[in-house]
Amino acid sequence: MTEPLDLARLQRRLAAFAAARHWQPYHTPKNLVAALSVEASELVEIFQWLTPEESARVMDDPDTAHRVTDEVADVLAYLLQFCDVLGVDPLAALAAKIDRNERRFPAPGAQNAPERPHPPED
Repeated sequence: MTEPLDLARLQRRLAAFAAARHWQPYHTPKNLVAALSVEASELVEIFQWLTPEESARVMDDPDTAHRVTDEVADVLAYLLQFCDVLGVDPLAALAAKIDRNERRFPAPGAQNAPERPHPPED
């Protein structure tokens, strides 16, 4: 039986993988964020010329679905390594950001809510 996945365990596996290959000197914040950007761009590339309807069905094609899941894994791997190197807890960072966005962008009907909600700018 496999152990349940959690971010800390995955970060340890990624760190051990890099250490076994002596890649730590290359895993600087600058290099990791650049690699993250490249991998995110590769994910964007899959969707670049699709219509909104085609993009909603992208996982229906096994080959494309495999490409999407591989790129998602690459993005997450570099993000987790970046967070590990800088000492950022990604789940705490996300929870804090959601809290701020809930205050900045109250739900329609809530006190002080704008008439027309819009997505956050950042």
